[in-house]
Amino acid sequence: MAELTQDYVNGLGLKSYGAKAATTDKNELGQNDFLNLMITQLKNQDPTDPVKNEDFVAQLAQFSTVSGIEKLSSAFGELSKTMSQNQTLQAASLVGNKVLIPAQSAELDEGQGVSGALNLKSSVGSVNVEVLGPGGDLVRTINLGSLSSGLQEFSWDGLLDDGTAAPAGAYQFKVTAQTDGATESLETLLDGEVQSVTMDKNGGGLMLSVLGIGSVSFADVYRIG
Repeated sequence: MAELTQDYVNGLGLKSYGAKAATTDKNELGQNDFLNLMITQLKNQDPTDPVKNEDFVAQLAQFSTVSGIEKLSSAFGELSKTMSQNQTLQAASLVGNKVLIPAQSAELDEGQGVSGALNLKSSVGSVNVEVLGPGGDLVRTINLGSLSSGLQEFSWDGLLDDGTAAPAGAYQFKVTAQTDGATESLETLLDGEVQSVTMDKNGGGLMLSVLGIGSVSFADVYRIG
C-alpha cells in the first residue's frame, strides 16, 4: 500500500514523503499529515464499500491543486512587493520636477503665476479661466477662445486685472466654456513642483507632495515635466 501511495504522489508531481519530507508548520496541514489521514481513511473504511481508486486519486489531485495555488499566491505577493519597490525608486526621481495634476487651487507667493491645462473630450467654445483671490473675489479673467479636443494649455502671469502683482495667498481657478448657449464647467489641471514622494499607509499607492497644491496620488498625474 505504501508503494502504491508513493506512485500516486510521484505521478501527481508531489514531493516524496517519509523520513526525508520537509518539516511543516504546526498550524498547517502538510503532505505527511494529508497522507496519514488518507491511510487512516483506508484502514477504517467499510470493507463492503471500499474507497474507489478514482476517489483516492481525486483527493490527491485536490491537495496538489491547493498547494499549487498557495505557492502561486506567495509568488505573486513577492512580485507585487518588488514592483512596488521599483515604482517607489522611479517616483523618487520626480522630486524637483513639475507634474500636471487635477487641482482647482494653489498657494502662491506674491506675483507668482501658474500654468495649467484642460483635457477636452470634444471642441468647446469661448473658454474662460477665472482666477479668484484669497477672499474669493474675482481678480483676473483669461479668455482662451474656442478650443479643440485634447490637452489645451493655459497660464496666468500672476498679475491682477489692473496690472499689479497679486499678493501671496491661495488662489482658485474656475474654467467654464460657452457652447451653443450653455455654460459648462471644465476640470482644471495645474502644474506643480514635486517636493517629496511617500507611500500611502492605507495601501493607496504612491503619494506626491506638490508645492502649493498639497498631497496627490501618483495615479492622478496627467503629465510629467
